[in-house]
Amino acid sequence: MNENLFASFIAPTILGLPAAVLIILFPPLLIPTSKYLINNRLITTQQWLIKLTSKQMMTMHNTKGRTWSLMLVSLIIFIATTNLLGLLPHSFTPTTQLSMNLAMAIPLWAGAVIMGFRSKIKNALAHFLPQGTPTPLIPMLVIIETISLLIQPMALAVRLTANITAGHLLMHLIGSATLAMSTTNLPSTLIIFTILILLTILEIAVALIQAYVFTLLVSLYLHDNT
Repeated sequence: MNENLFASFIAPTILGLPAAVLIILFPPLLIPTSKYLINNRLITTQQWLIKLTSKQMMTMHNTKGRTWSLMLVSLIIFIATTNLLGLLPHSFTPTTQLSMNLAMAIPLWAGAVIMGFRSKIKNALAHFLPQGTPTPLIPMLVIIETISLLIQPMALAVRLTANITAGHLLMHLIGSATLAMSTTNLPSTLIIFTILILLTILEIAVALIQAYVFTLLVSLYLHDNT
């Protein structure tokens, strides 16, 4: 069976219409909410994790930066649930699309940078020229610092896309090898299947870690500009 290695990364369609929007809107439906005064264990654990994550990311921020807490917590929950749902069989992972990751990274990065230029423009401009720079190197350093600032959202998006895509490709290759060897060499199949299980556990950790890293870097950009 000749299967396209990148078929799982193609945006799905329903009756010729793109279904990516519905898939993106699906993860928030999995977050349970409670209308009662006393919560159950699932919601209590969920609230504890949200408070722990929010506290860890917002500790270094001032009052202005903490206004972004709801957005950052929503961002990490969305990326984490999307990555985890993408590990299910015959599913689609939106975070493997560079366009979607750029659509998340660019507005957040731009909002943080614009806030920095509005609130403390001197400190923002000081990042372009380190203190004590020799005069002949000033034009070159300003250009380098400007480029490094502009590629921050691209680095955010490419990092998330590359890590999630690489894990999915590796799982696809090992899964195909396990299926191909299942009828010829049973001991080798069991070994490869064990590796596949361990890799799946690793990918679950990577899905959560990449969501945390993406949100943490956005939080650091915000901290540098508030």
